[in-house]
Amino acid sequence: MAIRLIIFDCDGVIADSEGLSAAVLIDLLAALDIAVTADDVRRDFVGRSFPTVAQTIRQQFGKPLPASFEADYRARLLARFTTELGPTPGFMAMLDALRIPSCIATSSSPQRVGHTLHVLGLTDRFGDRVFTASQVRHGKPAPDLFLLAAERMGCPPAATLVIEDSGPGVAAALAAGMRVLHYAGGVHLRGHDPMALPDGVRSFDNWGDFPHLLMDLQEGTAIP
Repeated sequence: MAIRLIIFDCDGVIADSEGLSAAVLIDLLAALDIAVTADDVRRDFVGRSFPTVAQTIRQQFGKPLPASFEADYRARLLARFTTELGPTPGFMAMLDALRIPSCIATSSSPQRVGHTLHVLGLTDRFGDRVFTASQVRHGKPAPDLFLLAAERMGCPPAATLVIEDSGPGVAAALAAGMRVLHYAGGVHLRGHDPMALPDGVRSFDNWGDFPHLLMDLQEGTAIP
């Protein structure tokens, strides 16, 4: 079936934000005598909602987190986004040339994705075609968010392509019955060992390659 909709994850796919997110989280946890590294964040937290991340931290380290922890994290992160955030390299040029309808489905909070799109100048480009984990019962790796996005966009899962940078996101797309490409061009993945991906899932790290990958998928020469 021809691809009629592209769903972009936001952080690490549209916005080159995961490095900033990790730095803020690492600093906040260090103040609580909880030591995590960028590798830990990339392995355990990327692609997951913040409540899930916070619960994982509590379970792994056996320490409570302050009641203000999430609010402090979001405030510091949005402040850094305002001055430091940029798109992933080449995304804007690719989006300008894209002729297939697209939307965003992200584990980020509505406030965070709204601020991200504002900083990047993409608010009007996506409008109300932005869907967050707050709208579904189960976040990634469950398929709920992608299924919601496709339903709201009026496109069947089999005609939908997801672009994801995280393992949970790739798993969610496959569970939704959608095709998926793994984007590895964000700062948090560049220069690191390739992520282990399910058989048949292609990875790319340059938006300049995306039109060719899309054409392959449209023509059926690439494995979904």
